[in-house]
Amino acid sequence: MSSFFLTSTKAKRKGGKPQAHEKPAKRKRPTPQKKREVVNEELDEESGLSSAEDDQLDVAVDESDDETPQDKRVRLAKQYLDKLEERERERDDDPDHDAIAHRLHEDVLEQSGRLQRKVADQYERPDTASVRFLRGHDLSVTCVALTPDDRFIFSGAKDSAIYKYDVESGRKVGCIPSDRHGQASDPKGHRGHVFALAVSSSGKYLVSGGQDTHVMVWNVADCKLVKIFKGHKKAVSGLAFRNNTHQLFSASFDRSVKVWNLDEMAYIETLYGHQDEIMAIDSLNRERAFTAGGSDKSVRLWKIPEESQLIFHGHTASIDCCKMINEQYGVAGSQDGGVSLWNFLKKKPVFTARAAHKVPESEDSMSSEHPWISAVSAYQNSDLVVSAGSMDGCIKFWKCAQHFMKMQEIFSVPVTGVVNSLAFSSSGDFLVAGVGQEHRLGRWWSVKKAKNRVAIIPLPKKESSKPDR
Repeated sequence: MSSFFLTSTKAKRKGGKPQAHEKPAKRKRPTPQKKREVVNEELDEESGLSSAEDDQLDVAVDESDDETPQDKRVRLAKQYLDKLEERERERDDDPDHDAIAHRLHEDVLEQSGRLQRKVADQYERPDTASVRFLRGHDLSVTCVALTPDDRFIFSGAKDSAIYKYDVESGRKVGCIPSDRHGQASDPKGHRGHVFALAVSSSGKYLVSGGQDTHVMVWNVADCKLVKIFKGHKKAVSGLAFRNNTHQLFSASFDRSVKVWNLDEMAYIETLYGHQDEIMAIDSLNRERAFTAGGSDKSVRLWKIPEESQLIFHGHTASIDCCKMINEQYGVAGSQDGGVSLWNFLKKKPVFTARAAHKVPESEDSMSSEHPWISAVSAYQNSDLVVSAGSMDGCIKFWKCAQHFMKMQEIFSVPVTGVVNSLAFSSSGDFLVAGVGQEHRLGRWWSVKKAKNRVAIIPLPKKESSKPDR
């Protein structure tokens, strides 16, 4: 508002109108010190610098009081880029490598869904003795999830409990107990098997789902209940966050996919299409979801903004697990014993590893020639994929070779029991597996010598390997 319409404070005190000789009151312009504080606050939020680096930048600002706000923005931005480049060069043996250009190039490829880092050849088979096991569950572990900083592991099981483990120490640091005997109107935990877990990219929320049809939202920090979503009619079988958002996708045995917004703690919409129970779901950067449709023998890519879905066929039995590699490729496992690699631009799998996991000769508890594929996972935006057979007692590591037209086994790690869930750490330094005596969805067989626990499998790199360029 123009100062022409402002009333002087003197006139207000007297209760009358301003005199003709009195000048209207003017707004006070902010002092340079306040401007400087605003500029620093905005840049600190965007830069993500440490507190020590912030103090250095503040000193630099104080020493240059004659700079305009725009000059300060430019100078601080340059300092931030210099520090970022210095950090990248510390991780790289080549001092001439343009770290900033490399990082920006990878970001562009990742957002477009075309980032394919070639890392599989860098890894070597870990020593079996180096595998760590975390105990706590009474029944088979059905699902695992990692926090984005790789500090904590969450596990869910058939005993209805959810445990939080510290990765470094291996100790149990949190617990969401079963609520089997609680009041149905006011649940404090799950009242049946827990089938799915997911942690948001922000590291703020943990979500869980299972037999009781509820999607429960928890605080990662203290494992306190935040919200319960009661939309599904049957068991919740899969959960996935869209990267860098609080948009949540849930899959269920009721053949539907539901979309939720955890910023508003609200239901958004329901997606239909599968002809049978949905077994698994995954999502990455785009507003899309990748699902395995169980006995309808299809996997589907849901395009939410376009309100459409792409349908893919290629297996002869139920497809029980799936994972996105990037926005263009995905991997799935079936009860026919095959692990398939999918290009979302093609209707059929580009490659299928038949009989990926063979039944040991000593095992006769399954009538089929090859065991079910019970879990798959992928190191995001790379050429490294893992799979687990329900009865062969090992986790296999695969390389997506020949421009993602073929899968080659590179090594395997023995794990006694049924591996129901797999998750890579964001750093790629280790793999987490949920292991149990039984398959997560039933009790068709039991591996008596197995123990119900979480396995941490370190992933050592070859000495000659260098970061992919």
